Amino acid sequence: MDEQELYRKKKEDPSLKLFVVLAKAERAVADLAKDDIQKHGLNPTEFGVMELLFHQGEQPLQKIGEKILLASGSITYVVDKLEKKGYLERVPCPTDRRITYAAITGKGKELLNRIFPDHWKRLETVMGGLTTEEKEQIIPLIKKLGMHAEELKK
Repeated sequence: MDEQELYRKKKEDPSLKLFVVLAKAERAVADLAKDDIQKHGLNPTEFGVMELLFHQGEQPLQKIGEKILLASGSITYVVDKLEKKGYLERVPCPTDRRITYAAITGKGKELLNRIFPDHWKRLETVMGGLTTEEKEQIIPLIKKLGMHAEELKK
């Protein structure tokens, strides 16, 4: 394929442009969310674990990584840090000694009750570049793209 044909194909197919635009948007949005979370002494991963436990209750340690897209080796490190801060605790499974749950503590609930409403408002502001209708249109499209990419990894 010569250079001119490559240029023509690039102009006809918006895949590269979509990739660049999506990556830049994700980085800008993620940076704003990260800055907001870090004001409260947490990193995004710690916040993700706490938010999961806050909204869905105790979770097996092995399942947390799947739910917040974190490598299993990192879960122990994050759980250790949150446990030292007093925000969560490990709870042994009463029926299976191989399973340990993570559960948010009262201190962790207090923190999220205090910071989550403002964090949500911040995300609404960040996403304010789109109307509600546009958000509802784009969610299934981005989800479809992500699921397709996941299938390609198999």
